[in-house]
Amino acid sequence: MKRLDLKYIDKTYWVLFLTLVVVAVIALFSAGSTLVYERHSVLGPVLSQMIFLFLGVAIAFFIQFVPSMYIRAGGYVLLGFSLLCLYFIMLFPHSSMVATINGASRWIKIGGFTFQPSELAKLSLIIVVADLLSRIKTEEDKKKYFFWTLGLTAATALPIMTGNLSTAVLLGGIVLIMWFLAHLPWKYILATVGIAVALLVAGYLIVEFGFVRQHRKMGGPFARAVTWVGRIDDIFTEHNQDAAEFKLTDDNYQRSIAKVAVARGGKSPVGVLPGNSQERDFLPQAFADYIFAIIVEESGMVGAIFLIFIYLAVLFRACLTSSRFGDYAAMLMVMGLALMLTCQALVSMMVAVGLGPVTGQPLPLISRGGTSAVITSVYFGIIMAVSREQKELKERQTQTTIKSKEEVPEITLE
Repeated sequence: MKRLDLKYIDKTYWVLFLTLVVVAVIALFSAGSTLVYERHSVLGPVLSQMIFLFLGVAIAFFIQFVPSMYIRAGGYVLLGFSLLCLYFIMLFPHSSMVATINGASRWIKIGGFTFQPSELAKLSLIIVVADLLSRIKTEEDKKKYFFWTLGLTAATALPIMTGNLSTAVLLGGIVLIMWFLAHLPWKYILATVGIAVALLVAGYLIVEFGFVRQHRKMGGPFARAVTWVGRIDDIFTEHNQDAAEFKLTDDNYQRSIAKVAVARGGKSPVGVLPGNSQERDFLPQAFADYIFAIIVEESGMVGAIFLIFIYLAVLFRACLTSSRFGDYAAMLMVMGLALMLTCQALVSMMVAVGLGPVTGQPLPLISRGGTSAVITSVYFGIIMAVSREQKELKERQTQTTIKSKEEVPEITLE
C-alpha cells in the first residue's frame, strides 16, 4: 500500500493528461459524423473510443507506481515482441494475421484483437536506447553504444518504413536528439544524418524517375514508396497551379477539404463553435489524421493555440523535471518519450493545416484509434512513474540528511 501512496504523484502531468482525454472525447463527438452514418449509431463510435481512453487512464495510473528499473527491463522484452510482429508484417503482408486499413498493412490480428506493432516499437525503442546510452562511462563506451543504438534503430525503422515512412523518420529524429543529450561525438551524429539524407534522396529519385514518371507500379515491401513520392510531388505542383486550374482529385481531396475547414475556423477567434462543423461530413479521416482541422474549424485560433500549448507543456514539464533527476537513464527515457509525443503532435497539426505532406501521423490521444490511445497513455504513465520515483527518492535523501544531523552530538567547549 505504501507503493500506491498518492503523495508523490506528478499532479501537473495528470492535469495535462486528463485535459487531452477531455479534448479527445469532445473532438470525437464533432468529428465522428461519418462513423455515425456508417454504423447507424450516435454513441457507438464515441463509446468505443471512450473505453480505450478510460482503459488508458487506468493503465497510466498503475504504471506510475512501477519502479523505473522494471520499466527499462520490460522495454527489451517489448522491443523484441514488436520487432517480431513488424518483420512478420513486412515478410507476410497477405497473411490472415495482418490487417490492411486504408491501403496500408500496419496491424496484427490475434483472435478478435487488433493492434499496431509500430506503436509498441516506438515506445520500447526509446526505453531501450535511453537505457543503453545511460551506460556510457568512457570514450570507448560512446562508440560501442552508438553502434548498438544505431543498429537497433535501423532494425526497427526498416519494417516500420515499409508501411509508414513518416513514423520511421520521426523515430530516427528522436534517437538523434537522444544521442545529442547523451553527449555523443558530433562526428557520429552528423555522419548518420548525412547517410540517412543521402539514402532518402536516392530513394526519392529512383522512385520518381524509375516508377512515377514511367507510370510503373512498384511491388514488394516498398510498394507504398510511389504513394510517398506522389504526396511530395503534389505539394510542389499544387503551388504552381492557378486557383482556376486547381481540381479536386483522389490524391488531394483530404488535404483540400482540411484547408477549407481551417479557413472556416479562421473567420472567428473561436471558430464556428463545437458541433457546427460542416467539413466533418466531407473529410474521410476527420476523426483520425485530420481531426485537428475540425478542432480548428470549431474552436478557431483559440482552440488551436490551447491544444498546441498543452502538447508543448508536456515537453517543457519533462525538461523541468529531468533537470532534477539523479537517474541519468530515467532522464533520457522521459525526454525521449516527451519528445515523441510533442513532435508527433506538431507534425500531425502541420499536416492538417497544409504545412506538410500527408504523413498519416495521428494526433496523440485525440485521433481515434485504440492502440494509439492506450500506448500514448503508457507514455504518460512511464513519465509520471519516473517523476514520482524521483520525488520520493529526493524526500528520503532529505530526511536521511536531517536525521543524520540530529544524531550528531553537540560538543561544547569549556
